[in-house]
Amino acid sequence: MLTVCGLGNPGEKYEHTKHNIGFIILEHLAHKFDFKFSQKKFNSSVAEVSIHDKKVLFIKPQTFMNRSGEAIKQSVSFYKTDLKQLLVIHDEIDFPFGKIKLKFDGGDAGHNGLNSIIEELGTASFHRLRIGIGRPAMKEEVSSYVLSPFSSEQEMKLFQVINQACDEIGKFIERSIVL
Repeated sequence: MLTVCGLGNPGEKYEHTKHNIGFIILEHLAHKFDFKFSQKKFNSSVAEVSIHDKKVLFIKPQTFMNRSGEAIKQSVSFYKTDLKQLLVIHDEIDFPFGKIKLKFDGGDAGHNGLNSIIEELGTASFHRLRIGIGRPAMKEEVSSYVLSPFSSEQEMKLFQVINQACDEIGKFIERSIVL
């Protein structure tokens, strides 16, 4: 089973923050493909659906960002998911806002969610969809920046970024070979 995980933090306080771009994209994808996150499994909100004739598990960990790996490890262990069939969607502070890149393997680049996943899985060999959120303009603390809402300028481009990310996820699913 393919597993697509959007990273974020649970709760209304974080709903529309830069760090929750993974959750935001998965919610948009759910609307696009007409499914709901109705189950609670693996310390996550999950949806099991069929897209492009493939079974896909969508996950939004409810463990907070710095413990995302716990939820992902539970799901990949339960389904015995080949990690080449895991896609993690996350914010990328080292990219300008709106830049999107699909990548396989690599380090955590200081991202607490990725660090947790790598620690729990014991490997960095999985796919990531990196969504650029840019850096703070005035050297404010990174944690304050990523936990803040999108700027009005970013809001104007956000729908386009989300749609582009959803297209990339669709291509990932379509190209994947399910074992």
